[in-house]
Amino acid sequence: MTYVLGLRCRECGTDYPHEPLHVCDQCFGPLEVVYDYAAIARVLTRDAIAARPRNLWRYRELLPVRRDPVVGPYSGFTPLVKADRLATALGVEELYVKDDSVNHPTFSYKDRVVSVAVSKAIEFEFDTVSCASTGNLANSVSAHAARAGLNCFIFIPDNLEQGKIIGSAIYGPRTVAIRGNYDDVNRLCSEIADKYRWAFVNINIRPYYTEGAKTYGFEIAEQLGWRFPQHVIVPTAGGTILPKVAKAFKELEKIGLVRGTQPKIHSAQAGGCAPVIGALHRGSDLIEPVKPDTIAKSIAIGNPADGYYVLKAVRESGGWGEAVTDAEIVAGIHLLARTEGIFTEPAGGTTVAVTKKLIDLGRIPRNESIVISVTGNGYKTLEAVSASVASPFVINARLQEFDALYDSLAPQARRAAGHE
Repeated sequence: MTYVLGLRCRECGTDYPHEPLHVCDQCFGPLEVVYDYAAIARVLTRDAIAARPRNLWRYRELLPVRRDPVVGPYSGFTPLVKADRLATALGVEELYVKDDSVNHPTFSYKDRVVSVAVSKAIEFEFDTVSCASTGNLANSVSAHAARAGLNCFIFIPDNLEQGKIIGSAIYGPRTVAIRGNYDDVNRLCSEIADKYRWAFVNINIRPYYTEGAKTYGFEIAEQLGWRFPQHVIVPTAGGTILPKVAKAFKELEKIGLVRGTQPKIHSAQAGGCAPVIGALHRGSDLIEPVKPDTIAKSIAIGNPADGYYVLKAVRESGGWGEAVTDAEIVAGIHLLARTEGIFTEPAGGTTVAVTKKLIDLGRIPRNESIVISVTGNGYKTLEAVSASVASPFVINARLQEFDALYDSLAPQARRAAGHE
């Protein structure tokens, strides 16, 4: 059973049927899924959710699926880590990390949105799925297509990290690398989507695809004991996740699962690709496209499709946003790793670094609850930190050589080993 009423233009409000559509033919605005919340409120309870498997489909009534999904049985319900050591380092009282670096099967939040998108592609009887991607989405689409037995084409910029290229190719898609950045890739894919009857998850299936991002917000509230945090920091690339996290919190309140003040939502971007933050700081609704130049390739989208809706969600929540340098991003990766044992890609380093900046600026009070979003795994992007990690000491297999090495170490390094 589905509680989807149809699609609606986010700009002019024109209604459309529950079909593979994504653009309003009246004003060219994006379409969004509309639900029967009154009916959902009658059946979706905390107890009902608690009795279900720990995956993203536990919130099925709030997702646009009709049939039993064949993908995503292990996606979602990733850890919400109580990050006390990181909290101490940042000088705050209550801090959590929502860790999608361990999401299944491809170690990023994209497994949420793709589980929903591929489920819809199957419902709409597509035989080929595709995407334009900066890496994580390509990994996830490739893996989910393999599980579903669908044909798959993925389109990527030609300068992606090897971990993300191999992390897609292993599943057997047709991989096409485009000379240029993500915006060049996306333009080509829009033309291909018009010509071929393929399910492009982030183009013609986009209204359904983006709904999967809501589960990130649903889980935060549930894992906090059905309460809202006061602040959530979310990375911004194309603008998919942040507005949907905001929508998730509003839906939980609408159907009565959570009461309380809505969280302030903050946007995090890399300084080398910060068109949304630029508009936010200017007080403008106009997002001026930029040419990306940052190590944070997964969020390096210079012309974000949903950037305006990021601005809207941030402003409505009373949140803010900041951009950080590549050096600050690398420092954020290191800080999270050495305090909480979580190795994130540069997008997560960005949210950590932006959180620190927002706290230092007084935008986030030190005594309020904070959730940092980590959306991808650092093992895919080793190049980003390879020059900033210590090389191993090399000795022969002789005790006296280790003794000499140990004696040469700085006192603080010896203290870290527990011997001073």
